Amino acid sequence: MNQKIKVLFRHRSMEMGGVEKVLLDLLEHLPRDIFDVTLLLTIYQGELRTKIPADIHLISMQKGREDMSQNLILRNLQLFKRSFTLWFYRKFPKALYKKYLNQHFDIEVAPGYGDFDPVLDSPIKSKKIGWFHTDVSYDPNKERVMYRINALKKFDWTIFGSRQTREVIKDLYNITYPKSSVIYNAIKIDEVRVRADDFPVQYDLHPVFSSMGRLHSRKNYHTLMKIHKRLLDEGFSHSIAVIGGGGEMENLRNQAKELDVEETFLLLDSQINPYPYIKNSDYFVLPSESESYPLTIGEVMGLNIPIISTNVGGIPEMIDHNIDGHLVDPDENSIYEGMKLFLANPEMVSKIKSKMEKGVEKFDNQKIYDDVTAVFLSQHQTK
Repeated sequence: MNQKIKVLFRHRSMEMGGVEKVLLDLLEHLPRDIFDVTLLLTIYQGELRTKIPADIHLISMQKGREDMSQNLILRNLQLFKRSFTLWFYRKFPKALYKKYLNQHFDIEVAPGYGDFDPVLDSPIKSKKIGWFHTDVSYDPNKERVMYRINALKKFDWTIFGSRQTREVIKDLYNITYPKSSVIYNAIKIDEVRVRADDFPVQYDLHPVFSSMGRLHSRKNYHTLMKIHKRLLDEGFSHSIAVIGGGGEMENLRNQAKELDVEETFLLLDSQINPYPYIKNSDYFVLPSESESYPLTIGEVMGLNIPIISTNVGGIPEMIDHNIDGHLVDPDENSIYEGMKLFLANPEMVSKIKSKMEKGVEKFDNQKIYDDVTAVFLSQHQTK
Protein backbone atom coordinates (compact mmCIF):
# COMPACT_ATOMS: atom_id res chain seq x y z
CA MET A 1 0.00 0.00 0.00
CA ASN A 2 1.30 3.45 -0.89
CA GLN A 3 2.15 5.66 2.04
CA LYS A 4 -0.38 8.44 2.63
CA ILE A 5 0.54 12.04 1.90
CA LYS A 6 0.87 13.94 5.18
CA VAL A 7 -0.89 17.32 5.05
CA LEU A 8 -0.75 20.01 7.74
CA PHE A 9 -3.29 22.82 7.85
CA ARG A 10 -2.36 25.85 9.99
CA HIS A 11 -5.10 28.18 11.26
CA ARG A 12 -5.54 30.62 14.12
CA SER A 13 -8.93 29.64 15.57
CA MET A 14 -12.45 28.56 14.65
CA GLU A 15 -14.68 31.62 15.03
CA MET A 16 -17.65 31.62 12.66
CA GLY A 17 -16.47 32.85 9.27
CA GLY A 18 -16.14 32.01 5.60
CA VAL A 19 -12.55 30.74 5.75
CA GLU A 20 -13.40 28.53 8.72
CA LYS A 21 -16.38 27.00 6.90
CA VAL A 22 -14.24 26.32 3.83
CA LEU A 23 -11.58 24.74 6.04
CA LEU A 24 -14.09 22.48 7.78
CA ASP A 25 -15.50 21.37 4.45
CA LEU A 26 -12.05 20.48 3.13
CA LEU A 27 -11.19 18.58 6.30
CA GLU A 28 -14.37 16.57 5.89
CA HIS A 29 -13.99 15.73 2.19
CA LEU A 30 -10.29 15.24 1.48
CA PRO A 31 -9.97 11.53 0.62
CA ARG A 32 -8.64 9.61 3.61
CA ASP A 33 -7.16 6.85 1.46
CA ILE A 34 -4.75 9.43 -0.01
CA PHE A 35 -4.15 12.00 2.74
CA ASP A 36 -3.23 11.85 6.41
CA VAL A 37 -4.48 15.25 7.65
CA THR A 38 -3.43 17.26 10.70
CA LEU A 39 -4.91 20.60 11.81
CA LEU A 40 -2.78 22.83 14.02
CA LEU A 41 -4.85 25.57 15.67
CA THR A 42 -2.98 28.43 17.28
CA ILE A 43 -5.89 28.85 19.71
CA TYR A 44 -8.64 26.32 20.44
CA GLN A 45 -11.33 28.98 20.26
CA GLY A 46 -14.54 29.76 18.39
CA GLU A 47 -18.06 28.52 17.71
CA LEU A 48 -16.89 26.01 15.08
CA ARG A 49 -14.15 24.29 17.08
CA THR A 50 -16.41 21.35 17.95
CA LYS A 51 -17.27 20.83 14.25
CA ILE A 52 -13.80 19.57 13.30
CA PRO A 53 -14.13 16.00 11.96
CA ALA A 54 -13.24 13.44 14.63
CA ASP A 55 -10.72 11.58 12.44
CA ILE A 56 -8.59 14.67 11.86
CA HIS A 57 -5.44 14.90 13.97
CA LEU A 58 -6.18 18.07 15.95
CA ILE A 59 -3.41 19.90 17.78
CA SER A 60 -4.00 23.20 19.58
CA MET A 61 -1.25 25.37 20.97
CA GLN A 62 -3.22 27.43 23.49
CA LYS A 63 -6.60 27.51 25.24
CA GLY A 64 -9.43 29.60 23.90
CA ARG A 65 -11.29 32.23 25.89
CA GLU A 66 -14.10 29.71 26.40
CA ASP A 67 -11.78 27.59 28.56
CA MET A 68 -10.28 30.38 30.66
CA SER A 69 -11.14 31.39 34.20
CA GLN A 70 -14.15 33.60 34.87
CA ASN A 71 -12.12 35.38 37.53
CA LEU A 72 -11.00 38.62 35.90
CA ILE A 73 -7.52 38.67 37.46
CA LEU A 74 -6.81 35.03 36.62
CA ARG A 75 -8.24 35.49 33.14
CA ASN A 76 -5.97 38.45 32.44
CA LEU A 77 -2.97 36.45 33.64
CA GLN A 78 -3.97 33.59 31.35
CA LEU A 79 -4.34 35.97 28.41
CA PHE A 80 -0.93 37.51 29.13
CA LYS A 81 0.69 34.07 29.33
CA ARG A 82 -1.02 33.06 26.09
CA SER A 83 0.16 36.20 24.29
CA PHE A 84 3.74 35.73 25.45
CA THR A 85 3.75 32.04 24.48
CA LEU A 86 2.41 32.77 21.01
CA TRP A 87 4.94 35.58 20.54
CA PHE A 88 7.73 33.16 21.49
CA TYR A 89 6.62 30.54 18.96
CA ARG A 90 6.24 33.15 16.20
CA LYS A 91 9.80 34.20 16.93
CA PHE A 92 11.13 30.64 17.12
CA PRO A 93 9.10 28.39 14.81
CA LYS A 94 11.58 25.52 15.21
CA ALA A 95 10.68 25.35 18.89
CA LEU A 96 6.99 25.28 17.97
CA TYR A 97 7.39 22.37 15.57
CA LYS A 98 9.58 20.44 18.00
CA LYS A 99 7.06 20.77 20.84
CA TYR A 100 3.74 20.33 19.02
CA LEU A 101 4.50 18.39 15.84
CA ASN A 102 7.95 16.76 15.83
CA GLN A 103 7.24 15.01 12.52
CA HIS A 104 7.56 15.58 8.80
CA PHE A 105 4.76 16.82 6.56
CA ASP A 106 4.67 16.61 2.79
CA ILE A 107 2.36 19.59 2.35
CA GLU A 108 1.54 22.59 4.55
CA VAL A 109 -1.54 24.68 3.85
CA ALA A 110 -2.45 28.26 4.76
CA PRO A 111 -6.28 28.48 4.39
CA GLY A 112 -6.28 32.29 4.64
CA TYR A 113 -3.91 35.26 4.63
CA GLY A 114 -3.71 35.21 8.42
CA ASP A 115 -1.95 31.87 8.13
CA PHE A 116 0.62 32.91 5.50
CA ASP A 117 3.49 33.71 7.87
CA PRO A 118 3.14 30.58 10.06
CA VAL A 119 3.25 28.32 7.00
CA LEU A 120 5.99 30.20 5.15
CA ASP A 121 8.11 30.32 8.32
CA SER A 122 7.87 26.54 8.76
CA PRO A 123 11.29 24.98 9.37
CA ILE A 124 10.47 21.73 7.52
CA LYS A 125 10.96 21.07 3.81
CA SER A 126 7.38 20.70 2.66
CA LYS A 127 5.36 21.99 -0.27
CA LYS A 128 3.62 25.20 0.78
CA ILE A 129 0.11 25.96 -0.51
CA GLY A 130 -1.65 29.27 0.14
CA TRP A 131 -5.35 30.04 -0.24
CA PHE A 132 -6.45 33.58 -1.06
CA HIS A 133 -10.07 34.74 -0.88
CA THR A 134 -9.74 38.52 -0.70
CA ASP A 135 -10.56 41.29 -3.17
CA VAL A 136 -7.53 43.56 -2.70
CA SER A 137 -9.06 46.48 -4.59
CA TYR A 138 -11.09 47.56 -1.55
CA ASP A 139 -8.28 47.52 0.99
CA PRO A 140 -7.04 51.12 1.54
CA ASN A 141 -3.89 49.90 3.29
CA LYS A 142 -1.55 49.46 0.31
CA GLU A 143 1.37 48.35 2.48
CA ARG A 144 -0.74 45.48 3.83
CA VAL A 145 -1.96 44.57 0.35
CA MET A 146 1.57 44.46 -1.06
CA TYR A 147 2.75 42.34 1.87
CA ARG A 148 0.03 39.78 1.19
CA ILE A 149 0.33 39.61 -2.57
CA ASN A 150 4.12 39.37 -2.36
CA ALA A 151 3.78 36.62 0.26
CA LEU A 152 1.69 34.68 -2.26
CA LYS A 153 4.72 34.53 -4.58
CA LYS A 154 6.60 32.50 -1.96
CA PHE A 155 4.16 29.59 -2.00
CA ASP A 156 4.78 26.59 -4.21
CA TRP A 157 1.14 26.88 -5.30
CA THR A 158 -1.64 29.38 -4.68
CA ILE A 159 -5.36 28.64 -4.83
CA PHE A 160 -7.59 31.65 -5.49
CA GLY A 161 -11.22 31.55 -4.37
CA SER A 162 -12.52 33.22 -7.54
CA ARG A 163 -11.29 34.40 -10.93
CA GLN A 164 -11.77 38.03 -9.93
CA THR A 165 -9.60 37.59 -6.82
CA ARG A 166 -6.63 36.67 -9.00
CA GLU A 167 -7.38 38.99 -11.93
CA VAL A 168 -7.71 42.14 -9.82
CA ILE A 169 -4.11 41.71 -8.59
CA LYS A 170 -2.94 41.55 -12.19
CA ASP A 171 -5.06 44.57 -13.17
CA LEU A 172 -3.96 46.79 -10.27
CA TYR A 173 -0.38 45.66 -9.64
CA ASN A 174 0.64 43.80 -12.82
CA ILE A 175 1.52 40.76 -10.74
CA THR A 176 0.69 37.30 -12.02
CA TYR A 177 0.85 33.88 -10.42
CA PRO A 178 1.78 31.19 -12.95
CA LYS A 179 1.84 28.61 -10.16
CA SER A 180 -1.83 29.01 -9.22
CA SER A 181 -5.35 27.88 -9.93
CA VAL A 182 -8.90 29.07 -9.27
CA ILE A 183 -10.98 26.71 -7.17
CA TYR A 184 -14.34 27.84 -5.87
CA ASN A 185 -15.44 27.15 -2.32
CA ALA A 186 -17.81 24.21 -1.90
CA ILE A 187 -21.38 25.07 -0.90
CA LYS A 188 -23.27 22.41 1.07
CA ILE A 189 -26.77 23.22 -0.13
CA ASP A 190 -28.42 19.94 0.91
CA GLU A 191 -27.15 20.31 4.46
CA VAL A 192 -28.29 23.95 4.59
CA ARG A 193 -31.80 22.95 3.53
CA VAL A 194 -32.02 20.38 6.31
CA ARG A 195 -30.66 22.73 8.97
CA ALA A 196 -33.03 25.50 7.89
CA ASP A 197 -35.89 23.46 9.37
CA ASP A 198 -34.24 22.88 12.76
CA PHE A 199 -36.41 25.42 14.60
CA PRO A 200 -39.13 27.97 13.82
CA VAL A 201 -38.39 31.68 13.45
CA GLN A 202 -41.06 34.35 13.52
CA TYR A 203 -40.47 37.97 12.63
CA ASP A 204 -42.79 40.71 13.86
CA LEU A 205 -42.66 42.78 10.67
CA HIS A 206 -42.65 41.47 7.11
CA PRO A 207 -41.27 41.71 4.52
CA VAL A 208 -37.91 40.87 6.03
CA PHE A 209 -34.51 41.30 4.41
CA SER A 210 -32.06 38.91 6.06
CA SER A 211 -28.30 39.33 5.78
CA MET A 212 -25.32 37.41 7.12
CA GLY A 213 -21.70 38.40 7.59
CA ARG A 214 -19.04 39.42 10.03
CA LEU A 215 -19.66 42.89 11.44
CA HIS A 216 -16.75 44.67 9.82
CA SER A 217 -16.83 48.12 8.22
CA ARG A 218 -16.24 46.72 4.71
CA LYS A 219 -19.39 44.60 5.07
CA ASN A 220 -21.24 47.92 4.84
CA TYR A 221 -23.95 47.31 7.45
CA HIS A 222 -23.74 50.92 8.59
CA THR A 223 -24.78 51.92 5.07
CA LEU A 224 -27.52 49.27 5.00
CA MET A 225 -28.98 50.79 8.14
CA LYS A 226 -29.12 54.25 6.55
CA ILE A 227 -30.92 52.74 3.56
CA HIS A 228 -33.34 51.00 5.89
CA LYS A 229 -34.19 54.32 7.53
CA ARG A 230 -34.66 56.01 4.13
CA LEU A 231 -37.07 53.33 2.98
CA LEU A 232 -39.06 53.46 6.21
CA ASP A 233 -39.34 57.24 5.97
CA GLU A 234 -40.67 56.86 2.41
CA GLY A 235 -43.41 54.49 3.56
CA PHE A 236 -41.81 51.15 2.60
CA SER A 237 -42.59 49.05 5.65
CA HIS A 238 -40.06 46.25 6.23
CA SER A 239 -37.47 44.96 8.67
CA ILE A 240 -33.87 43.78 8.36
CA ALA A 241 -32.29 40.89 10.28
CA VAL A 242 -28.48 40.78 10.34
CA ILE A 243 -26.86 37.54 11.46
CA GLY A 244 -23.24 37.95 12.52
CA GLY A 245 -20.94 39.22 15.23
CA GLY A 246 -17.80 41.30 15.18
CA GLY A 247 -16.07 44.53 16.06
CA GLU A 248 -18.74 46.81 14.59
CA MET A 249 -21.54 45.53 16.85
CA GLU A 250 -21.37 48.39 19.36
CA ASN A 251 -21.18 51.03 16.62
CA LEU A 252 -24.18 49.53 14.85
CA ARG A 253 -26.19 49.37 18.06
CA ASN A 254 -25.45 53.03 18.72
CA GLN A 255 -26.37 53.92 15.14
CA ALA A 256 -29.65 52.01 15.41
CA LYS A 257 -30.48 53.96 18.54
CA GLU A 258 -29.66 57.29 16.88
CA LEU A 259 -31.82 56.44 13.85
CA ASP A 260 -34.61 55.00 16.04
CA VAL A 261 -34.64 51.68 14.17
CA GLU A 262 -33.79 49.33 17.04
CA GLU A 263 -37.10 47.46 16.60
CA THR A 264 -36.77 46.99 12.83
CA PHE A 265 -33.01 46.63 12.23
CA LEU A 266 -32.35 43.43 14.15
CA LEU A 267 -28.77 42.62 15.15
CA LEU A 268 -28.99 38.88 15.86
CA ASP A 269 -25.26 38.30 16.53
CA SER A 270 -23.49 35.07 15.51
CA GLN A 271 -25.63 31.95 15.29
CA ILE A 272 -24.40 28.37 15.13
CA ASN A 273 -27.35 27.70 12.82
CA PRO A 274 -28.29 30.88 10.92
CA TYR A 275 -30.35 29.17 8.24
CA PRO A 276 -33.81 29.19 9.89
CA TYR A 277 -33.47 32.98 10.18
CA ILE A 278 -32.75 33.21 6.46
CA LYS A 279 -35.37 30.70 5.35
CA ASN A 280 -38.11 32.59 7.21
CA SER A 281 -37.15 35.93 5.66
CA ASP A 282 -38.59 37.21 2.39
CA TYR A 283 -35.41 38.51 0.74
CA PHE A 284 -31.68 38.47 1.31
CA VAL A 285 -29.37 41.46 0.93
CA LEU A 286 -25.55 41.42 0.83
CA PRO A 287 -24.27 45.03 0.99
CA SER A 288 -20.50 44.31 1.15
CA GLU A 289 -17.91 46.62 -0.37
CA SER A 290 -15.71 43.59 -1.05
CA GLU A 291 -16.09 39.82 -1.18
CA SER A 292 -14.36 36.91 -2.87
CA TYR A 293 -16.67 33.96 -3.45
CA PRO A 294 -19.05 34.06 -0.47
CA LEU A 295 -20.60 30.74 0.51
CA THR A 296 -23.65 32.61 1.75
CA ILE A 297 -24.81 33.43 -1.79
CA GLY A 298 -25.03 29.77 -2.80
CA GLU A 299 -26.61 28.80 0.52
CA VAL A 300 -29.32 31.44 0.19
CA MET A 301 -29.98 30.44 -3.41
CA GLY A 302 -30.43 26.89 -2.16
CA LEU A 303 -33.12 28.14 0.24
CA ASN A 304 -34.86 29.92 -2.67
CA ILE A 305 -34.70 33.37 -1.02
CA PRO A 306 -34.37 36.15 -3.65
CA ILE A 307 -31.04 37.94 -3.38
CA ILE A 308 -29.86 41.52 -3.80
CA SER A 309 -26.08 41.64 -3.72
CA THR A 310 -23.36 44.12 -4.48
CA ASN A 311 -21.53 43.35 -7.72
CA VAL A 312 -18.10 42.77 -6.18
CA GLY A 313 -15.45 40.07 -6.12
CA GLY A 314 -16.56 36.69 -7.39
CA ILE A 315 -20.27 37.34 -6.84
CA PRO A 316 -21.03 37.90 -10.57
CA GLU A 317 -19.53 34.44 -11.06
CA MET A 318 -22.33 33.16 -8.81
CA ILE A 319 -25.34 35.33 -9.73
CA ASP A 320 -26.69 36.01 -13.20
CA HIS A 321 -28.08 39.54 -12.96
CA ASN A 322 -31.88 39.74 -13.03
CA ILE A 323 -32.09 36.01 -13.73
CA ASP A 324 -31.36 34.24 -10.44
CA GLY A 325 -30.52 37.35 -8.41
CA HIS A 326 -30.13 41.13 -8.60
CA LEU A 327 -26.73 42.86 -8.62
CA VAL A 328 -26.09 46.46 -7.55
CA ASP A 329 -23.08 48.70 -7.12
CA PRO A 330 -21.58 48.85 -3.59
CA ASP A 331 -22.86 52.36 -2.76
CA GLU A 332 -25.82 53.65 -0.80
CA ASN A 333 -27.99 54.80 -3.71
CA SER A 334 -27.54 51.62 -5.75
CA ILE A 335 -28.35 49.32 -2.83
CA TYR A 336 -31.30 51.58 -1.95
CA GLU A 337 -32.67 51.35 -5.51
CA GLY A 338 -32.31 47.56 -5.50
CA MET A 339 -34.15 47.12 -2.21
CA LYS A 340 -36.84 49.56 -3.29
CA LEU A 341 -37.28 47.58 -6.51
CA PHE A 342 -37.84 44.37 -4.54
CA LEU A 343 -40.35 46.05 -2.25
CA ALA A 344 -42.27 47.72 -5.08
CA ASN A 345 -42.10 45.08 -7.81
CA PRO A 346 -43.19 41.64 -6.55
CA GLU A 347 -43.62 40.34 -10.12
CA MET A 348 -39.91 40.81 -10.85
CA VAL A 349 -38.98 39.12 -7.58
CA SER A 350 -41.23 36.15 -8.43
CA LYS A 351 -39.46 35.74 -11.78
CA ILE A 352 -36.06 35.70 -10.06
CA LYS A 353 -37.31 33.18 -7.53
CA SER A 354 -38.55 30.86 -10.28
CA LYS A 355 -35.05 30.78 -11.83
CA MET A 356 -33.12 30.15 -8.61
CA GLU A 357 -33.60 26.39 -8.50
CA LYS A 358 -31.92 26.12 -11.90
CA GLY A 359 -29.22 28.55 -10.77
CA VAL A 360 -28.22 26.28 -7.90
CA GLU A 361 -27.04 23.66 -10.40
CA LYS A 362 -23.92 25.75 -11.13
CA PHE A 363 -22.38 24.73 -7.78
CA ASP A 364 -20.59 21.39 -8.30
CA ASN A 365 -18.95 20.35 -5.03
CA GLN A 366 -17.41 17.09 -6.21
CA LYS A 367 -15.46 18.91 -8.90
CA ILE A 368 -14.10 21.24 -6.21
CA TYR A 369 -12.90 18.35 -4.02
CA ASP A 370 -11.37 16.64 -7.06
CA ASP A 371 -9.56 19.86 -8.07
CA VAL A 372 -8.09 20.36 -4.58
CA THR A 373 -6.99 16.72 -4.47
CA ALA A 374 -5.31 17.11 -7.88
CA VAL A 375 -3.37 20.19 -6.70
CA PHE A 376 -2.14 18.40 -3.58
CA LEU A 377 -1.14 15.32 -5.57
CA SER A 378 0.71 17.34 -8.21
CA GLN A 379 2.63 19.30 -5.58
CA HIS A 380 3.59 16.13 -3.77
CA GLN A 381 4.83 14.57 -7.00
CA THR A 382 7.12 17.54 -7.69
CA LYS A 383 8.90 17.31 -4.34
